[in-house]
Amino acid sequence: MSDGFEAEKATASAWFRQLRDDIVSAFEGMEDSHQGIGSAGRFEVTETKRSADDGSDAGGGLMSVMRGGRVFEKVGVNISTVYGQLGDAAQKAMAARGVPGMADDPRFWASGISLVAHMQNPHVPAVHMNTRMFWTPHAWWFGGGSDLNPCIEYSEDTAHFHDTQKAHLDPHGADHYPKLKAWADEYFYIPHRNRARGVGGIFMDDYCTGDWSSDFALTQDIGRAFLPAYLPLVEKRRNTPWDDADKDTQLVHRGLYAEYNLVYDRGTKFGLTTGHDANAVLMSLPPLAKWF
Repeated sequence: MSDGFEAEKATASAWFRQLRDDIVSAFEGMEDSHQGIGSAGRFEVTETKRSADDGSDAGGGLMSVMRGGRVFEKVGVNISTVYGQLGDAAQKAMAARGVPGMADDPRFWASGISLVAHMQNPHVPAVHMNTRMFWTPHAWWFGGGSDLNPCIEYSEDTAHFHDTQKAHLDPHGADHYPKLKAWADEYFYIPHRNRARGVGGIFMDDYCTGDWSSDFALTQDIGRAFLPAYLPLVEKRRNTPWDDADKDTQLVHRGLYAEYNLVYDRGTKFGLTTGHDANAVLMSLPPLAKWF
């Protein structure tokens, strides 16, 4: 593959930025509309930078984090576009995933959005979403998805989350939703706990049919599904009364989330091994958690 992917890279990067802006606006609007204690939460935005080993520019992004809001206890919506050459460990990881030619030409480019929300009210589920594009001179692919992580599960909430995702994927083919749901069930699993970290969602990685426009359109609809899948659940549960036992249940469940992200999550491993801003990479960790 030649380097003639500049237009596609720019298009993907701009889309992730627009999705970020839409989500940030929607979340701040939810804060404004909630009649809770204190001021409505706002995102603190920090520019992140990645430097190559020789100190040259290697991209970066925006880390947007809200802490201590009326609805959101901690939520991060990060975007990044990074590039350069993969180090030895990252090259080996890519080679193990079947990416050809990395030893000969280890250049890469990656752009995406990553979101994790931890909520004040234990009845409101935590959630994760990300979409991304990865390019090397030898291959390109998309990845991402979203999954719901309630500490107190409501079956109707789970059904709404999945039904909304299915509705966004079905126009791309009836086989996409069941395939991506099964992929999420396998990926968002904690082997050392013998359980899933939540109630699932959709997920894909290394996705490339050879038709960039079609694959990007699918990736966009994974992103577009997020707000209609999630915001109605926040609206429904944010005023539900809760007690200390509910909060304890939430903190223990957050411990599972932290374990997964630190031990198994591919994005965490990639971000840390390629020298991206550690605070941005670890944004997904909850503000408080508890273990037995």
